[in-house]
Amino acid sequence: MWWFQQGLSFLPVALVVWSAASFIFSYITAITLHHVDPLVPYISDTGTVPPERCLFGIMLNISAFMGMATMYVRYKQVHALNPEKSKITKLNKIGLTLGLMSCFGLCIIANFQKCILYYIHVIGACLTFGIGVIYMLVQTILSYLMQPEVHSKDIFWIRLTVLIWCSSSIASMFISSVVLYSGLYGTNLVQKLHWDPQEKGYTAHLISTVSEWSLAFSFLSFFLTYIRDFQKISLRAIVSLQGQTLYNTPQSFMTDEQTLLVAGSI
Repeated sequence: MWWFQQGLSFLPVALVVWSAASFIFSYITAITLHHVDPLVPYISDTGTVPPERCLFGIMLNISAFMGMATMYVRYKQVHALNPEKSKITKLNKIGLTLGLMSCFGLCIIANFQKCILYYIHVIGACLTFGIGVIYMLVQTILSYLMQPEVHSKDIFWIRLTVLIWCSSSIASMFISSVVLYSGLYGTNLVQKLHWDPQEKGYTAHLISTVSEWSLAFSFLSFFLTYIRDFQKISLRAIVSLQGQTLYNTPQSFMTDEQTLLVAGSI
């Protein structure tokens, strides 16, 4: 059995691979059609113009649903491992709420493009990555609280490292974006898809775009730390039959019919 076939480890793997593919495929399409510059455009810019906009939206919507599934399984796992620890239980519920909000933000990013509805797109980005980094913080704290009985110290330090990487990317992107859109380098830069390296503000633009890509992949990398945990989870369905038919039947008729069947009269 391959490692990604053990338990539910395929879930975080599928989330990361699919989400990364949505960024890369839309980037390749946008570059091929000359809709953006090849050198590190904004991720959102690669999903602004059709046909890559359609691909970007569909794939990110699927990523949002996979993210919700991954976060819910993580919530159930922590709950099952720590049923009587109130502090962990409370943090676990907060983490699930934050995670679902982050996934909802991803849906907003997917369906409201930057160049069309900029402020709604920004709200989606704040939900996805702003709330998302708080979700990462909660999960890192949970990893700390559950060591060494449930988690090893190694997984805590790995998650803390990814959290710092993600937080640094957010800070870098925020500062460079404020400088870029402050008005010092012109107006309507939100609509700008092509940049000349000789233009003023190009350095701030490049720092902002590199930070965005770093932020996206650091956020995705956090879910790779779930693989080992999810290998110890199995999923099964239990079917409970509520009746002998698939339509509503008078109870007395069902009882008579079952009696006749048992007696062999029908």
